[in-house]
Amino acid sequence: MNLVGIDPGISGAISILRDGNISMVVDMPTMTEGTKSKKQINAAELANILTKENISHDDRVILENVSAMPGQGVTGMFSFGQSFGVIKGVCAALKLPVILVRPVKWKKHFNLLNSEKDASRTKVIETYPYISSELSKKKDANKADAILIAKYYFETLGK
Repeated sequence: MNLVGIDPGISGAISILRDGNISMVVDMPTMTEGTKSKKQINAAELANILTKENISHDDRVILENVSAMPGQGVTGMFSFGQSFGVIKGVCAALKLPVILVRPVKWKKHFNLLNSEKDASRTKVIETYPYISSELSKKKDANKADAILIAKYYFETLGK
């Protein structure tokens, strides 16, 4: 069974674990919305990635189930909710089972609660040194999150 870990949102990422090993990790595909420089998830490209990687109904999509955060504006929350819905819609159209995991669950499992955002990147590089070139920048912490979301399921629920 393949596990797709998704850190949702415009700056999120997608990872695929096959037998517990990382086979792919990419930034969330986005595109410009209208004439503004505002971005949105590119649903067609997300579907292409999942299809090209042969993800099927026998696999699992592990999606981080985030909620409103204090200090995040109404527009930001609406945009995030829209992105979350696009991801769920693409998975539904492809008939992929989605398992929602709260951030506190997977972060606690990896001892990352109350840690800096970059701590997940360090954790992944220590566990999977062969992926270090894919996580060389601080902005790649979202890719690390996507990997750890899938790894959490693999280690706790997927056995």
